[in-house]
Amino acid sequence: MSTTDTAAPALKEIFNPERLQHIATEMSAVYPAFNAKAFLKHANQGLADLSVMQRMARVSESLHAVLPLDYDDSLEVLRELAPRLNSGFVSMCLPHYVASYGGHAFDTSMQALKYFTTFGSSEFAIRHFLRSDLERSLELMHDWTFDENHHVRRLASEGSRPRLPWSFRLEAVQANPQLAAGILDRLKADESLYVRKSVANHLNDVTKEHPEWVLDTIEGWSLENKHTAWIAKHALRSLIKQGDLRALTVMGAGAKAEVELLDVKVEPAVVRLGEAITLSFTVKSTVAHEQRLVIDYAIDYVKANGGVSGKVFKLKTLELAGFESAVVGRRQVIKDFTTRKHFVGRHGVRVMVNGEVLGSGAFDIVSG
Repeated sequence: MSTTDTAAPALKEIFNPERLQHIATEMSAVYPAFNAKAFLKHANQGLADLSVMQRMARVSESLHAVLPLDYDDSLEVLRELAPRLNSGFVSMCLPHYVASYGGHAFDTSMQALKYFTTFGSSEFAIRHFLRSDLERSLELMHDWTFDENHHVRRLASEGSRPRLPWSFRLEAVQANPQLAAGILDRLKADESLYVRKSVANHLNDVTKEHPEWVLDTIEGWSLENKHTAWIAKHALRSLIKQGDLRALTVMGAGAKAEVELLDVKVEPAVVRLGEAITLSFTVKSTVAHEQRLVIDYAIDYVKANGGVSGKVFKLKTLELAGFESAVVGRRQVIKDFTTRKHFVGRHGVRVMVNGEVLGSGAFDIVSG
């Protein structure tokens, strides 16, 4: 069987013809006058050439094209549709509808986004309202941080991320992270992991332009709360990978690691695309007292022009007792991604402990 036969379906196939039929069927159930035939004709046109986000937009455009209702009445129908859809990602076409056709009705649209986010997410759609009326939107989103539904609380943080993937940047928040600081502070000890991941990702976004602001913010928090400590660790991940001393200190690993690495191995020495390497080594304490160690590794990927580009990966955080040793390992498949293409050649591997390179190895990628 070929690789093509076994590959996972493309993400855009979430919106395939069968799913469009499902949407049409459920719309007809909640609104019997719905013109399903016209909807399917509009939605399926050129579908194969559209990306997943374009397909999501196409669904909301197709709904709008065939619904003979004004905006408020259309929302009432779509509110009934939302719980009937069989995919959370597919339900995101409903917030897209709000962003596309509800800019004139701020209060109604924002309440609709709050409702729709409980079925998938309104994170992309709400950014249009943040861009057009930032102060008013952020004020309302701050109120949502008190909501009992964790989807709504997450929307407050996720929707206001300055660098949300798959969306445009919020230039104002990117320039001044203090604008969303009240939202992050309210959610810094949230009991929901779903919310905490969003807060951490929001802060990690901010470290790209304002690392000191993020460090100042986190240093002002009490990390005795386990939820807050979790957010801090994940918010600082990019800075920790860079060996930022202040970030490592926040994590309790700012001191120079008094250890040695033994038997650093990268196996096998030669791989082809689709195969895996295994990095392994022993970290041994050279002092009597316990140490907190943040261990990362970097692969120096060969570029098309023959140069190299380093990529740091999180490996392990551990408490190592005096004169004790720990075996550490990681297996990694070498395969292409949309964000990284591999080229033949020697790839260096570096092991970093508390930001300092203490061991190294290498492997070769060959063709065939």
